[in-house]
Amino acid sequence: MECGSVDVLDGDYEASFNRLKHQSLSGLCHLILSSKYNQIVQLDKPALPAEELNTALRWQVKDLVTISPENMITDYYDGVLNISGQEKINVVCANKQEIQPWLAELSQGDVFVEAISIEEFAFASIVPAEEHAKLLLCQQPNEDMLILIVKQGRLFFQRRLRGMATIGNKSEVELDMGTIDTLSIEIQRSADYFERQLKQAPIQQIDVLLPIESESYIARRLAENSNVPVNIFSMPEGFEQYRSFAAAIGATRMKISGEVSS
Repeated sequence: MECGSVDVLDGDYEASFNRLKHQSLSGLCHLILSSKYNQIVQLDKPALPAEELNTALRWQVKDLVTISPENMITDYYDGVLNISGQEKINVVCANKQEIQPWLAELSQGDVFVEAISIEEFAFASIVPAEEHAKLLLCQQPNEDMLILIVKQGRLFFQRRLRGMATIGNKSEVELDMGTIDTLSIEIQRSADYFERQLKQAPIQQIDVLLPIESESYIARRLAENSNVPVNIFSMPEGFEQYRSFAAAIGATRMKISGEVSS
């Protein structure tokens, strides 16, 4: 198995997609948005027909996000019933003006964009489907860190940890000066919410997937603060050396129905 990459210089994704055209790529493509390029809002599920829901959502979330309704692409996925029994949905919003130039560049070659999704689903797709819940602490290079809880192949919970994009630049001493404790607290809060608010059995394992040199050290220090095992996430067979590409690899395994697509 091989993975290829194109560097993004100064945030210029259009130029990067343009360079992809010269690599003789063809076939289906998934465009995965990092947390920089989408916002997620949880709402009570409106009592509307499914065909009307997406159009209505942009107006319901317009005061909760920084994207104007006329520039907004929206989709949603169902949340897990919480302790109140109220149906929830998670609304994903992206800026049409940011995404359309990327799609235009990709469509000029022999690549067809089959779906647009978010990194939470991409990462969740590489977690093996198991009966017990697993918490995944994960990150794409130089992006926000994520906490996901996946059970039976389904994403039950997601949380974005802002301010952790440059954690790979920190020394072990710097990590011990509050960063590890912050991660431990966020992990515990997430596990508590999953158990108490979503009425689920406790998580049985924490996996760490961070493409940085200090990955093993962080996992070891988190284990000291945890009452469940903390392990380094095992990549799918054949992709062991491609930890930095985990979200892209997960995208190839996603099921389109029920995902955030447009």
